[in-house]
Amino acid sequence: MVEPVKVLLLFVNEADVWHDAPLYYAIVQRLRQLEIAGATVLTGSLSFGHHKRLHHKGLLGISDDRAITILAVDNEAKLRAAIPDVREMMTEGLTLLLDAELVLDLPQSV
Repeated sequence: MVEPVKVLLLFVNEADVWHDAPLYYAIVQRLRQLEIAGATVLTGSLSFGHHKRLHHKGLLGISDDRAITILAVDNEAKLRAAIPDVREMMTEGLTLLLDAELVLDLPQSV
């Protein structure tokens, strides 16, 4: 990957689905199809959004519709081109495109 890079942040709910699959999984699959440089899914321990409802792990570790953050990294043009596809999959949630500085990109070992 070469500079300049951007980070696309997508905030969805763990319970959201797309064609019977978890939405976060479907989004990462779509980003992979679009040849985005990389994507990671993070689960929030505690969060709230515009509804002001707390999302957290419930009793016995059972999910209470926790927040999921999807981070995707690539150049601005590729991420902006991916946004319409991803937004079509989301019924609600937040999408951010942030500036980033590529500090180190180590090659993968085979």
